[in-house]
Amino acid sequence: MTTASGFREINFDGLIGPSHNYAGLSLGNLAATMHAGKISRPREAALQGLAKMRLMLSLGLGQGFFLPHERPNVAWLRQFGFGGSDAQVCAQAWREEPLLFAQACSASAMWAANAATVSPAPDTADGRTHFTVANLSTMAHRSHEWPETLRQLRHIFADQRYFAVHEPVPARFGDEGAANFMRLAAPVDERGVEIMVYGEAGGAFPARQSAEGCRAIFRRHGIESSLTVQQSPEAIAAGAFHNDVVAVAHENILFAHEEAFADKDAFYEALQTRCNDLVIVEVPASEVSLEAAIASYLFNSQLVTLPDGQRALILPMECKETPSVRRWIEANVGANGPIHAAHFIDVRESMHNGGGPACLRLRVLLSPEAERAVNPAYLLDARTIERLEAVVSSHWPEQLSPTCLGLSDSWQHFNNARGELLAVLEQPFE
Repeated sequence: MTTASGFREINFDGLIGPSHNYAGLSLGNLAATMHAGKISRPREAALQGLAKMRLMLSLGLGQGFFLPHERPNVAWLRQFGFGGSDAQVCAQAWREEPLLFAQACSASAMWAANAATVSPAPDTADGRTHFTVANLSTMAHRSHEWPETLRQLRHIFADQRYFAVHEPVPARFGDEGAANFMRLAAPVDERGVEIMVYGEAGGAFPARQSAEGCRAIFRRHGIESSLTVQQSPEAIAAGAFHNDVVAVAHENILFAHEEAFADKDAFYEALQTRCNDLVIVEVPASEVSLEAAIASYLFNSQLVTLPDGQRALILPMECKETPSVRRWIEANVGANGPIHAAHFIDVRESMHNGGGPACLRLRVLLSPEAERAVNPAYLLDARTIERLEAVVSSHWPEQLSPTCLGLSDSWQHFNNARGELLAVLEQPFE
């Protein structure tokens, strides 16, 4: 998507790391807990993610990537009193605190939608693109991601003329990044309405996004037009642990499930007064239940505008395989509607851990000048994808079970694989 003024959206996907496993660490993420203990396929997972990035490039869209984090996170384990060499730290942690060690091995940074909240330059007071790194404080296995995420963002978006990268809001106030963020603007290079969706505590599953965190981010970014909206308790109870499991916005389109928001009517009314040419594409519960929407990740699709102006959904294969969802897509996506095409992709390894196509990417809207200021080593082209695919095919484990996390051979394998990845990059992250 490139506008008349040259702005275009680039999706930065998390490259799925070699420690990708099904330890079932994420309470409220039904797919993750359902697959707990099963054998994962890190190599296949990473190649599936790269195939999605390749599809995006083939459609004429901008695509970047983030590096997998170092795993196990030995520095984090040392904070719990484990000492000695890195190998000794890992061995002691596995022996005495196996759950903690599994949390230190999590590859969940692959879901780049949780890396940060991004406000594009047209919305902010100082005309720069602002990032606030998510604290991810609700889940232990994700709470230690932010320092490396901060380093990567500041390495990739280093030019302070165009970018401001902020540390997380205080951990007492949960923030899970762009997975709970939406933006409506038409055209996209004009000031938009930024929306953050929070949850209220009290249900069976944790509400991961706090209202205080949402408001803090808007203040930091200097956002004039913002809305803070409550996610419906019913959606959280059904397994929508992030808003992007039940709603997504793009340009002037809000694509959402009927039961996504706690006070839908008030939210829609507020949008109508702020958004020119607003189009709400609402999926009725009578046609697609919350359970079917969440199991298929219909709303965790990527809603994009192609170079020819056509709008398309990038959907997980599970949407085609879920009868009610497939029927809705066949009836509503096409030339006569606001969404013109559907592309189905296989990201099953990510889906089994509770993350669909939209979970894997962080959207960044950039002017031509800002795009030129991005570290080019993290912008993809066909050659770079081939190099990444070659490293993954040669060095990522073929299979991994949660019990294998305790093997020293596994730790070495993870480190060696990441080292090989860094070695092939022209500007390796340090």
